[in-house]
Amino acid sequence: MPDPQPSTESASPTVVRNNTVDAIVAVIIFVVGVVVVVEARRLGAGWTDDGPGSGYFPFYIGLIVCISALGIFYQAVFAKSRDTDAFVDREQLGRVLSVLLPAVVFVLAIVFVGIYVAAAIYITLFMIVLGKYPWAKSLFLGLMVSAFFFAMFEVWFKVPLYKGSLDPLGFLGY
Repeated sequence: MPDPQPSTESASPTVVRNNTVDAIVAVIIFVVGVVVVVEARRLGAGWTDDGPGSGYFPFYIGLIVCISALGIFYQAVFAKSRDTDAFVDREQLGRVLSVLLPAVVFVLAIVFVGIYVAAAIYITLFMIVLGKYPWAKSLFLGLMVSAFFFAMFEVWFKVPLYKGSLDPLGFLGY
């Protein structure tokens, strides 16, 4: 008789496992702990005539962070009960990248065309590509959202936001 419950396994191949991510995060945390320890020693981690030096407590906190990171790394890499379940599979990573990569392009576009034009393009394309909205509605809403924020920041609050090196809205006088 077949199992009535569906499988929790994803049909998409695993890209990264939990223990790999745990090990990478443990290394990053260890590096942060080492920086804290080194800087605390530079400040003076010893005991002075007045009591503990300015780096005394940060030194021990950094030491605890380093020891904890070593424990996490050991569990992730060498423990028998390490978590080898999928952290992310190809389908999930694709969904994350479908949002992350356009956001990176949006931030880079701000440098050239400013926040208002970049936001209008970003909202419009995001609605068309990921939201599957009609292009006319997407364009209208993208322009209206940017126009609203332009009016709010530039006109009402008198807080100028970055217009970009090409300054495509220079004709507005703001």
